[in-house]
Order: sequence, then C-alpha cells, then structure tokens
Amino acid sequence: MFAIQGRLVVKPAKHGLREQKKLENRQRIRVAAADLFASHGYAAATLRQIARRARVALGTLFNYVDDKRDLVFLVFNDDLDALTDVALASPRAEDHLLDQVMAVFACHYRWLGEQPALSRILLQELTFYSEGKQTARFLAIRKRLIDGIERLVRDAQAARRFDARKDRTLVARQVFFIYSSAIRWWIAAPTPNPARGLADLRRLLELSLRAPVSGTRRPRKR
Repeated sequence: MFAIQGRLVVKPAKHGLREQKKLENRQRIRVAAADLFASHGYAAATLRQIARRARVALGTLFNYVDDKRDLVFLVFNDDLDALTDVALASPRAEDHLLDQVMAVFACHYRWLGEQPALSRILLQELTFYSEGKQTARFLAIRKRLIDGIERLVRDAQAARRFDARKDRTLVARQVFFIYSSAIRWWIAAPTPNPARGLADLRRLLELSLRAPVSGTRRPRKR
C-alpha cells in the first residue's frame, strides 16, 4: 500500500467479530493483490493466486470484487480517498489558480511516483471503468476531486483572479482531462520523475489557466 503523508488511512473503530473478520479478509486481499500485481504483473497474476496468498477461498474473494479489474480498485480506493483529502487541502487561498491546481496534482504525482509499476496498472485499468463492486466508491472519489477543482475556479473568479465569463464546470473538467492525459504520458516513462512530470503538466495547464481576466479582441484582418 502507499503511504499518505499527513493522513492515517486506518481509522480505529469497534466492530463485532464477524465484521472484524470481513475487514481482515479485505485487507489481506488488498495486500496480496498489490504484492502479486507488483511482482508478477497485472496480466500474469490470477485471482486464484491472489486468494491463495490472502488465505481466503476464491468464493470469498468474489464477495469483495467482481473481477480482476475491480480488484485493482479494491487495492487503491482507500489510498485514493485519503490522497484526495490531502490534495484538496494543499492549495493556498492567496495563490493564483494555476498554482492552486498544481498543488493538488503535485500530491498525485508524488504518490504515484512512489510505486510506478502499481501506478501504471491503476492508470491503465481506470479507463472506461464503470462496472464492479468498487465502482461507486471510485467514481465518488473522482467526482470529489473534480468538484474541488471547480471550487478553486469559482473562488478565483470571485476574487477576480480568473475570467468570470468562463464556465467553471467546463474549466474544471478540462483541467482534469489535461491532468489525466499528462499523468499517463508521464507514468509510461521507464523512470518517471515527479518534478519533470509536474513541469510538463504546468506548461499544458498554463494554456488554459493563464487566460487574462478581461478578454482581448483580435485585430480585424484587412
């Protein structure tokens, strides 16, 4: 599992014996899947191997996931949830919108850069991910991130630091789409360097977020 700086993923709670058993099984499955994906590769690791490593029956594994792709998100969702909290708390209110957005995504680049082999699996499998037991939670986490970016755009518009005429929902989606493409491009490198990846992302986002507050007219052609 990844470590989320500044946030404890595991929260102390009281559970009955049955619920505690479920949580223990779930955690063993997460750890086993992450280990086998990292050591064998996503394609080579099988659900049967993962169940054996986790010391659970194959049928028990299917209580938590629908298939191997769904298992990727069982591995990542807890950490993604914690990461989103940290990322959305990172921007400083007085900064330019571009710097705020970069503060959010810097958390993601550093986190994904810690274990690039697992990160490549996540970024590969989330494309068109829309079905499975873990889907609703993953989509809720993604929506929370996009909504957070939209709030940054709204606040920048209210402070007259960004063009108020732009649709903040579309701007947030555009920013997220640029990030989603850029981080895949970056993680595909043999040794992805977060600093270089963030520098590239910044150049791409500048095209959208460095727009002037008041529009300028293009000179007419004569």
